[in-house]
Amino acid sequence: MINPILYFLLFLKATVFSSGGFSNLPSLHQDLIAERWANEADFTDSIAIGQVSPGPNGLWVISLGYLTFGYLGAFLALVAITIPPFFVLVVQRIFKRIEHQHWVASLMRGISLVVASTSLTIFWLTGARAGSDWRSWLICAGAFALSLTKRVNILVILVLAGIAGYFIYR
Repeated sequence: MINPILYFLLFLKATVFSSGGFSNLPSLHQDLIAERWANEADFTDSIAIGQVSPGPNGLWVISLGYLTFGYLGAFLALVAITIPPFFVLVVQRIFKRIEHQHWVASLMRGISLVVASTSLTIFWLTGARAGSDWRSWLICAGAFALSLTKRVNILVILVLAGIAGYFIYR
């Protein structure tokens, strides 16, 4: 049985200690799997839903909430991912006063490294679930190459990868 308060706090914790998009995935994955409130398919499905849905990438969390705890889970996830951005407004006001100090640039450099490593973790978690044969890595490399060009829309890349997966794995 899912404890709604703990469920909400896990989503809030993951959001507070993330930088948006999919950066809360490792924390949610670890916590919800440990509690046995979610399985691998819930994460894969919610990420796929988040990618094809309009709006920011971070909204995949609402799908995860729905898949794991129904409408209440979706609502709790929505509230949990909404609270931290309100605090950003306060931080932004403080940052405007200190942004020109030398230590702030060093701090931001360290934070950007964490964001990059979190992105690599997300890639590893989702890539391992998708399979690791040479064909899946070929699709991944193609999608990566297309996204590096910054000329191909992400939805086109998703459709092309889906079509490639269909023909390769059927």
